[in-house]
Order: sequence, then C-alpha cells, then structure tokens
Amino acid sequence: MTATAPPRSAPEAGPSGGKSAGGGRLRLRVPTKLRQIGLPYLLLLPALALELLIHIVPMVFGIVISFKKLTLFYISHWNQAPWANFDNYHTAIKFNQPVGQALLHSFWVTCAFTVLSVGLSWLIGTAAAILMQDSFRGRALLRAIFLVPYALPVYAAVITWTFMFQQDTGLVNHVLHDQLHLTSNKPFWLIGDNSFWALLTVSVWKSWPFAFLALMAGLQNIPRELYEAAAMDGAGIWQQIRRITMPSLRPVNQVLVLVLFLWTFNDFNTPYVMFGQSAPKQADLISIHIYQSSFVTWNFGSGSAMSVLLLLFLLVVTAVYLLLTSRRRSDADA
Repeated sequence: MTATAPPRSAPEAGPSGGKSAGGGRLRLRVPTKLRQIGLPYLLLLPALALELLIHIVPMVFGIVISFKKLTLFYISHWNQAPWANFDNYHTAIKFNQPVGQALLHSFWVTCAFTVLSVGLSWLIGTAAAILMQDSFRGRALLRAIFLVPYALPVYAAVITWTFMFQQDTGLVNHVLHDQLHLTSNKPFWLIGDNSFWALLTVSVWKSWPFAFLALMAGLQNIPRELYEAAAMDGAGIWQQIRRITMPSLRPVNQVLVLVLFLWTFNDFNTPYVMFGQSAPKQADLISIHIYQSSFVTWNFGSGSAMSVLLLLFLLVVTAVYLLLTSRRRSDADA
C-alpha cells in the first residue's frame, strides 16, 4: 500500500493583511460595527460637499464683506477694500438716519406681509384639506386643480399675475370695474398702496397649495374610528375639528408654519418679478431692499451687513419657535 499525503491546510490570514505564510492572498476585513458607523457618513459626504460649496462658502464670504467698505470703486479688486469694522452694522441699525429708517420700514412691511401671507395660506390650506377628506365625485380632479399653483414655475406664475394686475388691460380691473362695477375707476395695483395687497394675493395664491398638500397628508394618519365614535357621542363637525382634527395635526402644523414663515420672509422672486429692481414703498420687502442696497446703490458692504442681521433675526425666531413648540409638546405628553 502506498501512503497518501495529508491534505494541505488552508493558508491562515495574517493580522496585518498581505500574503500569509502559505502564499494565499488575504482580504482586509473591516469590522462590521465600524462599517455600519462609517457608511452613513460616506453616503452623506456628497450632500455635505454641495452644502459647503453652495451655502456655507457664500455665507462666510458675505460675512467677511459686511466688515469691508466694498463699493463700486473696489468691485474689481474687492480684497483691497478697506475694513469698515462694525460701521456697516451701525449704519444699518441707526433708525434715526435715512438708511436705518428705510431698513426699519422694510422690516415692518415684511413682518406684516409674512403674518398675513402665512396665516391666510394656512387657513385656506386647512379648510381645503378638511373638505377634501370626504369622498365625492370629482375629488381627484379638484385636488389636482388645487395643486396647480404649487406645480407652476414661480416666474411664469408671477409674470401672469403681473399682466392680470395691469391697470388698463388687466383681468383684475376688467372683472372688478367693467363687469362687477365695484370700483369707480380702475385702480393701480403695481404702484401705491394697492401694491402691498397685490403682492399678498400672489403670495397666498402660490403658498396655500403647499399647506393643503402637507395637511392633507397629515389627515390620512387620523383614524376614521375617532370621528365615528365622536359622531355617535353627539359631537358636531366643529367639535370634531376642534377636538380631533386640530390636535392630531399639531406636529404637522408646527413644521408647516415654520417652513412657510422662512419661505415668505425670505421671498425675493415674487416682488422682484412683479416690481423689478425698485419696489414701491408699500411693498418694499426686506429681501428686495437688501438687493437694492447691494446691486443698485453698489454698496455691497452695507447690503451684506443687512443680510447678516436678517440671518441672525431668522435664527433667533426659529430657535425661540422650536423651543416653545417643543416645550408645549412635552407639556402635552406629560
């Protein structure tokens, strides 16, 4: 009988990778826990890089400019502009001076515009979402029609409204003056006192479908059994909305109101498309006011300082709002 050679054992992996004593190739094994921790950060890396490139870098650049006397004379070599320290900020908050007075007026106009726009958008969106909960013929078509303002491009929609608000040839004056005879003469909508209400109309028109969409999604999570039980107990429609619908929509409303506030307070496209570079005093939102200070008067240092002040204001308001809503939620849970 011939002796058989013992089977060759598999090469053992060395602790540092490479080749083992048997000559076999080794694979560097990453611990499972480390791989699970690093994978989310790896997936977030492209988004973080774009965020840094698109938002963080321009923000830091704007903060640096706010401390410089960057005007038209230094625009070609901005890094040689002299430092202004806090002079741009002092000029912006001196409310007894023309620059400070104009900024303060723009701030109050923006506050009034934001409160009315957010309130009306939320109110119309809530009413439409509640009405669309019951099944009826044509509900799907009506939902699609409601979402048209949200789906349209902003510039196309605002330009259309601008034509509608024209004094002589606009559809608004044609309906109000020529057909309904509600006005003694055709009013101006894009200048004067009516410019504020025209801007508010366009803002509500394009904002309320988003509120409708968010609230309609939130209503899908409310069990129908709650309404059936409340109806059996004798609760009317208003009591059901007050006791069931609104408390259940509180988490959605907290996020919705904050998003609408930030969008509306920072809105630049709507007033710029409607009024151009120079908005009427009655509709001088702070976004268009900062644009005029920067790109019309060519005082980029002052405009950047106003932008930083606006950023700080929005951060404070957001922090206070989140603090109050989180505290109210914790009190409700307790």
